[in-house]
This record gives sequence, C-alpha cells and structure tokens, in this order.
Amino acid sequence: MHPKYPRAKRTTTSWESVGKWYHGLVGEEGHYYHRQIIIPGVLRLMEKGDSLLDLACGNGVLARHLPEGMNYLGVDASSSLIKAAKEQCVGKDFLLGDIVKPLALPRRDFSHATLILAAQNLTAPDHAMRNAHLHLRAGGKFILVLNHPCFRIPRQSSWGIDQDKKIQYRRIDRYHSSMKIPIQMHPGQKKSTETWSFHHPLASYSQWLNEAGFDIESMEEWYSDKVSTGAAARMENRSREEIPLFLAIRSKKR
Repeated sequence: MHPKYPRAKRTTTSWESVGKWYHGLVGEEGHYYHRQIIIPGVLRLMEKGDSLLDLACGNGVLARHLPEGMNYLGVDASSSLIKAAKEQCVGKDFLLGDIVKPLALPRRDFSHATLILAAQNLTAPDHAMRNAHLHLRAGGKFILVLNHPCFRIPRQSSWGIDQDKKIQYRRIDRYHSSMKIPIQMHPGQKKSTETWSFHHPLASYSQWLNEAGFDIESMEEWYSDKVSTGAAARMENRSREEIPLFLAIRSKKR
C-alpha cells in the first residue's frame, strides 16, 4: 500500500527551480561525498556492465566517471540540468523525462540502472523502480543510493552531545511513519525556494523493490571519511565511524 499525502499549496518536486543551485553545488566532478564515497561505491557495485540507465541523472555527474566505452543514457525532469549535462558530457546521451511516469524509451536491455540520492525527492519512488525494471535486461542490476533512511531524516533527526559521557550521538524523533517534509533550499532568506523530501522506512523500499520485480543482492552502509581535529575530535570521529550517511542497495531483475 502506498502512502497518501495531504495536498499542499506548493507540492512540485521538480528540481528545475533549484537547478542552478544544485549545478553549482555538484559541479562537473561532484561534491565531496560524490567524489570520495558515492561514485567509487557505485562503480564498485556495478562490477561488469556494458550499459547504464541513470535515472534522475541531474547534471550527469556519474556519466563523467564511467569506464570508457560504457553505453549511457541519463534521464531527468529538469531541463536546465539536462542542458548542463549535455554541455559537460560530450558523447553521452540524455533524455528529458519524468522517471515516475512511462518513459519514451524503447530500449529494454540495459545491463544496469541507477537511482542515486534522488528517491527521497520523488512522490512515487516505486514507479521509478518499475521503470528501471522495465528497461533492464533479464538479470540486470539496479543500484539505489539513499541518504540513510534511518539516520538522515529532515527535521526528524539531529546531532546531540552527551557532556557526561563525552559522546556525540544521533537523535531520531520519527522513523516508522512515511512523511512529506518541506525543504527550504536557502534557510534564512525571506523568499527561499521550497522543494520536498519524502521519508519512508526501510521496509517500504524493500517492499517496492520486490513488487517491481527485483531481488535484493546486497546492502551497504557508507560512512563519512572526514576527520576532525581539535577538542571535540575524538567524539566527532567516533560518531562518523558509527553513524552512516548513505545506504546503497543492489538488486537484480528477476
């Protein structure tokens, strides 16, 4: 059963309105965690493959890190991000399209599909999973990367410090309920652009993958590799090693 959300005044989830901000943040090579953790992890999980369908590709950051000769198609609903991707990724193909709706794409034999740090910005991530399944060959792999659903819930999770124990901990106020959470892209500004984040528990992602026709092969939790210095370094470094930032799920098309 898919969660039903109350209707709101501004419910668009397209990143077109914040495309310029996102492109500036990510750049051509990706932000720090793209370069250090996410892209290396995705490439390792892909193992051998000859073709990739990159759903919610943004400005094509993954395309610029793929092995030479891999056939690639990136799809995104933001026209400005697709434009940037085409300008920066010569020789790669990109399609403007909404990944939770049927895609104008006849090809159904990709060896891999990815959905990286985008499922939590979709109103219906299960529909994107069905698209991935439809356009993969039998036995094809689908790699889903999320901001960790247990520990990184906008407005419902935060860092805290226990002074007596000298530890930094992660506080979780809500987890089980599916939530639609407004995100201010420029907090503090009077007219900050608003987009949405959709939280779902892990059980929902597992269920949706199964219903879409995938078998989960592996799950990995990826941690920050940054290192603090100074008086609070010990507890900050300890918390980084214990609380993951990202969750990666690799599944196989049945």
